[in-house]
Amino acid sequence: MNSRQRRGVILLLLSVLCAAGAFAGVLSVISDVQSKVGPETTAYEVKSDVQPYEALSADQFEKITMPERWLPATAVTDLGDIDGKIALTPLREGSLLQSDMVVERPALEEGEQEIAIMIDAATGVAGKIRPGAAVNIYATFDGTEQGDKAQSKVIVSNAEVIDVGRLTALDSDDDDRRGRQATEAVPITFALGTPDAQRVAYAESFATHVRLALVAPGGTEPIRPGERTYTLDGDK
Repeated sequence: MNSRQRRGVILLLLSVLCAAGAFAGVLSVISDVQSKVGPETTAYEVKSDVQPYEALSADQFEKITMPERWLPATAVTDLGDIDGKIALTPLREGSLLQSDMVVERPALEEGEQEIAIMIDAATGVAGKIRPGAAVNIYATFDGTEQGDKAQSKVIVSNAEVIDVGRLTALDSDDDDRRGRQATEAVPITFALGTPDAQRVAYAESFATHVRLALVAPGGTEPIRPGERTYTLDGDK
């Protein structure tokens, strides 16, 4: 073997050693990354904004994968866990779905019953009332006899909403019966005791208008007796 051949063999061996070293370095980097990242798992992101108290469904969320070690303990990994639940807070698009963002849909307690009435979509709901919300129910009554004054009354205070139905077109006969100009209404279901359910049923049948006023979260201060009925004379 002459000197040129020896140099060629040496260069070949050096190339093989460099390649082996580079390969070992790549394997080391991959191993280090895998040890830091670890196995991946399933999670879910919010597709678009969800309002508080809105009922949740699987099509509102998008499946993603992420390293298991980076996943919060409260992350939802099975959409079956949200069945029958509602959003507790606003859920923003792209945020990770977590169990502390949702709660069980309000259920009836002992002594309560469900009662649903149609509420003018424009003046009584305005898209802000959701299941789980508390509302004051106002009814306006015309004077039944000549000289009687029209009155506005708080029929029920802090009524719990357990369901909000779909927007429904009102029948013209219903509008004429109550003198209303509304064309659309939303069925609202409440959880009430018997006396309050009777008050709501009476107002729904005989009041000129029934409106809802959303109560701020935590605002459970009762309405004083003298404030439950209003006439224009009260402002004179």
